[in-house]
Amino acid sequence: MNQPAKPQAAQRTRARRLAMQALYQWDMSDNNLSDIEAQFVEEEGFEKADADYFNELLHRIPAKLDEVEAAFAPYLDRPVKEIDPVERAVLRMASYELMTRIDVPYKVIINEAVNLTKKFGAEQAHKYVNGVLDQTARKLRAVEHPQGEGGSGLLKK
Repeated sequence: MNQPAKPQAAQRTRARRLAMQALYQWDMSDNNLSDIEAQFVEEEGFEKADADYFNELLHRIPAKLDEVEAAFAPYLDRPVKEIDPVERAVLRMASYELMTRIDVPYKVIINEAVNLTKKFGAEQAHKYVNGVLDQTARKLRAVEHPQGEGGSGLLKK
C-alpha cells in the first residue's frame, strides 16, 4: 500500500504565500474566488505549491470569515476593517490555521505569518501580527502554548 507523499515544508510555504496574495485580491476586489483561483493556478511556480492546501485556505477562510475574524479580533487595537489589507489577509489565514490545522504546530503558523508580513506588509507590521497571533494561539492552542488560557477554541473542519 503506497501512502501519498506528505507535502514538503517548502510546498506549504509557497501555498501560504499564494493563498495570502489570493485572499488579499479577494478582499480588495471582491472577485469570485474561483476566478481568482484559476488565475493563481496558471501562475508560473504554482506547481511547486501544495495545491490542496492553497485550495483549502482560499475557499475555507471566506466561508468561515466571521468565525476566523472573531478568533483574533479581541487582540486588535482597532476594528478588523481598519487593519492593513496585507496584515488582515495574514491574520485571517494564520487564525484559520490555528483553529483548524492542529496538525501544524502553532509556532510554525506564527513564524510563516511573520515571514509573509515581513515580505509583503508595512515596515514593522510583523511585530504587530506576531503579537496578535501569539494572543490568538494562547486561546486557540492552550494545550500547546506555554501560556495558554485553557479551554478549546478549535473549529471543526
